[in-house]
Amino acid sequence: MSFTRSKRKLKPHPSATSASASSALKKRKSSMVKNRSEVARVKFSRGGRNVFADLGFNPWEAANLKIRADLMIDLRRYIEDQGWTQAQAATFFAETQPRISNLLKGEISRFSVDKLINMLAKAGIAVQVETKRHAA
Repeated sequence: MSFTRSKRKLKPHPSATSASASSALKKRKSSMVKNRSEVARVKFSRGGRNVFADLGFNPWEAANLKIRADLMIDLRRYIEDQGWTQAQAATFFAETQPRISNLLKGEISRFSVDKLINMLAKAGIAVQVETKRHAA
């Protein structure tokens, strides 16, 4: 078996950035400097105990989202502590691997409170529910 060289001429390597790319990069850098000064003028405020309420969700929806998020965090920690792959976790919880992937990515809308509590119970993690009455 023999190899022959191509008879095409090799093209010279382009410079690191072309003239148009270089000017675009300079414009972007100057706009970044302007954005930094704008960021300096942004006022921050401390959030409440529920990020979902801070984002403007209705109180009952914010409470439900917070509960599901907290339960999902506990399940994620359990899976990580076990050192499981998604497939291993799926087998343990009798779920599919894509479902475990949804859980680990925090896709809240795909899980009900009941489902998350059942998964935690299967892991031997007790869930305690506490209610408090808000002042009217």
